[in-house]
Amino acid sequence: MGIIDTHAHVTYQDLALRTDEIVKNALKHNVTRILCVSCTKEEALKSIEIADQYDIFDCAFGYHPEDVDKISDSDFNDLKQILQNDHFVALGEIGLDYHYTKENKEKQKELFITQIHLANELNLPILIHMRDATLDTLEILKKHPCKGIMHCYSGSLETAKEIIKLGYYISFAGPLTFKNAKDALKVCKWVPLDRVFVETDSPFLTPHPFRGKPNEPFYTHLTFEKVCELKQVNPELLMKQMENNYHTLFTKAK
Repeated sequence: MGIIDTHAHVTYQDLALRTDEIVKNALKHNVTRILCVSCTKEEALKSIEIADQYDIFDCAFGYHPEDVDKISDSDFNDLKQILQNDHFVALGEIGLDYHYTKENKEKQKELFITQIHLANELNLPILIHMRDATLDTLEILKKHPCKGIMHCYSGSLETAKEIIKLGYYISFAGPLTFKNAKDALKVCKWVPLDRVFVETDSPFLTPHPFRGKPNEPFYTHLTFEKVCELKQVNPELLMKQMENNYHTLFTKAK
């Protein structure tokens, strides 16, 4: 039994060149399972290679909202085909991001909904990206039900309650440990144990006190320890609960 990193881009840029070191570091810090998340076909194919080589990995693949203008019918065919590989336990990350680009909101919504429908067709959970798009995200999730995780959650307690009511899980990343964290602390204290996960979102959002350095899965232990502190739970109990949560949601997981 160990800690699970439910969201790590370990086939992204420099991390893709350090798989052996990443695995060794993870196991040294009792991170025993990593969900490798891909946003391109190339990353997804690489994730199959590393999952074949290292038993620690499960895989996920989906088209990020920032790439909405690049996605073709051929890309969707690739997505559907790759997701049928046994290593893939989820579709994602997918969702809405209005932080930098607001001109393509409708295209983002269409991409999000299409991928939700594919996830349901393949009986896979989704990994949801939501940035400056809370109302539209919740509206879509209500109209197009699925199962999955709101990844790297940083929203309000009120929104978290809506997400849990819809049947989703909430995952916390490095920002939970930041000195300026406020809403995330409230949410973490409130969210039920049977609906909580931790992640790194490697190579981004490295936890305190290593903020600013490249992130990787072994840093999950810092966020995990913060969750234990906030919820005042024994680490072994939380590990066991998160493992139960993982296998309840990701039915194809090893």
